[in-house]
Amino acid sequence: MRRISRRDIVAAIVIAVVTGAAFTSPPLQALQGLSLDILTALRWTLVGDSRDPATSPVVVVAIDGETYDTPPFKGSPTQTWTREVGRVLGSITEGGAKVIGYDVIFKNSIEQSDIPFGDTPVGARLKGFDRDYLIALRKLSDSGKLVLGEVLSNDHPESPFPAQRLAVKNNVRALNVYTDPDDVIRRMPLRFSIAGQQVPAMAVELASRALGARPETGASGATNLSGYAIPSAVPNTMTLNFRGMGRDIPAYSFADLRACVEKGDMDFFRRAFDGKVVLLGSILTFDDRKLTSMRLARDYDGTRGSRCALPAPANAEQMARSGIAGVFVHATVVRNLIEHDAVTELGFAQRSLLAIIFAAIMACAACMLAPVGALIAWLALSAAYTAIAVGAFVHAFALPLTEPVLAGLTAIAMMIGYRFVIADREERFLRKSFAFYLAPEVIDSMVTSGKMPALGGEMRDITMFFSDLAGFSSIAEKMTPGELVALMNDYLSAMTDIIESHGGYVDKYIGDSIVAIFGAPADDPDHARHAVAAALQCRDRLEELNDSHPAFRERGLAHRIGLNSGEAVVGNIGSRRRFNYTVMSDTVNLASRLEGANKYYGSVIMASEATVNQSRSAYTWRELDLVKVQGRDEPIRVYEPLAEKNKETQEQGMRAATYAGGLASWRARDFAKAAELFESAAGDDPPCRHFARRARALAGNPPPTDWTPVNTLEGK
Repeated sequence: MRRISRRDIVAAIVIAVVTGAAFTSPPLQALQGLSLDILTALRWTLVGDSRDPATSPVVVVAIDGETYDTPPFKGSPTQTWTREVGRVLGSITEGGAKVIGYDVIFKNSIEQSDIPFGDTPVGARLKGFDRDYLIALRKLSDSGKLVLGEVLSNDHPESPFPAQRLAVKNNVRALNVYTDPDDVIRRMPLRFSIAGQQVPAMAVELASRALGARPETGASGATNLSGYAIPSAVPNTMTLNFRGMGRDIPAYSFADLRACVEKGDMDFFRRAFDGKVVLLGSILTFDDRKLTSMRLARDYDGTRGSRCALPAPANAEQMARSGIAGVFVHATVVRNLIEHDAVTELGFAQRSLLAIIFAAIMACAACMLAPVGALIAWLALSAAYTAIAVGAFVHAFALPLTEPVLAGLTAIAMMIGYRFVIADREERFLRKSFAFYLAPEVIDSMVTSGKMPALGGEMRDITMFFSDLAGFSSIAEKMTPGELVALMNDYLSAMTDIIESHGGYVDKYIGDSIVAIFGAPADDPDHARHAVAAALQCRDRLEELNDSHPAFRERGLAHRIGLNSGEAVVGNIGSRRRFNYTVMSDTVNLASRLEGANKYYGSVIMASEATVNQSRSAYTWRELDLVKVQGRDEPIRVYEPLAEKNKETQEQGMRAATYAGGLASWRARDFAKAAELFESAAGDDPPCRHFARRARALAGNPPPTDWTPVNTLEGK
């Protein structure tokens, strides 16, 4: 994880403020609406709506396709329907409806028709046709149970026919809607200014009559209805809560209700409309369709109400649509107001603050983590935040969703750009500059601390690894420079990969020699075991290269490896202007001597007793000898690893036992027996052949009585 500097913190704050403010700014206001749409869809998908439509305080009387296809309405202009409308509304009122609102506008009267019919216009022949309808309107209006609708507009206003307006004594309210810039209805106006007076909108008027209270507007512009402070993020509007996606509002076909009047079934009207707010409106597929915040999850034109007289049409099942009939928008407003269920939105300042906090978290994540890690963090935080937002929306509280999430994603992109252009430029420079000179762990520490490497070291318990190609000078003399370089690159690359795979650090290359450290710079309690494992794998790998690699074939390359464990000084060692991460101590010198000692015994790997003691349980060893190397007065025991513990072959086990017996006889001055034992196993074992020669020589010419079984090695 990357360390955060003060500059990074400042950059994260700036990025968070910029992105958070940008995504909640007016030019991107559409995102606020999109949040409502997504929350509406997610709530419906994940939670649904358990409410029974029968409990809805508002119902719709639908002038639907069935009405247009049913006599006496079939083929008749709507101006001729007024008598039947009056009869149905009268029955609804007698059934106990609290108030009836019109979402349809009868702009004309058949009595005003100038179409010729014989010698006189049709209107003249039908004088008095609307009398019963107008009387019904007056009666309902006088009882306070009827409100007609109109559309306010400077260009194309739509109002009821003047006689109807007169009949209801101007009991007319506006049906206008509030449309966002993307032509989606998410909020509805609460009141309109008409002739200098504040007049409630249709839905507010219906809800206030049902509740028996008038809406009150405070000094701040907030509207209160029957003790309910209507939440208003946009002045003079309320945010719609489509909790049931339109299915929560029953819809009764006008054709069936007219037939029910003919049937005289008043009990049905009482069951369906007692205590309800009723809206009369069109739910045709081609007329007055509205796009709302339900658009992402599909909306429904109500739930079909029970039937009274006519059989349900074959296509009575409601289908999901991309738009909803306008009457259900007004019905939703009424239900929200009566049930105190309008959506509460955060104001601009709160939305901006939330987006800034989200973006700040993501900017910090992008500053500390790799891009993929930052994206995973963004997905996780977005999922968690979305779950919280949906949970809040279940309770009609809308948290901004798209703004914080997009601000966070943009903050990640900006922070990655900042790191690439500014912050990580220095890190890349340091890594590139020191990659070939310092251990990766040292570079990581340097980048994390923000400090350049300095001279100094510390005592660490390590295992040194020295290797050298045997007889390489004579082989190199027979090769061109290009062949030599290619061979060495392949060899050193193969060995280095093995060393590093076991946690070792290659300190340096000296010609064909490799100097490696196990246990530093990265701390490794099992450094001895890992060093032995690397040595065994290097031995096997060179055999593979000799057999399969074209550059190695027929050259018979062999190497010697020396291992020694102990304390050493590790760190940045050199001059003040130029230094390397390396190691210094007698531990290093002894490992180098052991590498050279292999040539006396013909062995490939030789390890000190210290290395064996730290890794004995992991490997099968055989003791080679007790030797005294140049530069040390005390003799040391040296060993050769055969294989991992319990994985040695039967031949290796027998040879090791024979070698141990010969070594014991050698140390007991029984040189003849020692020679016999070593010779019995000397076929393809260089150490046995070495000792067989020495034992045979001393058997024929015994040493003096003060002889000790220590082999003093000359030279490296």
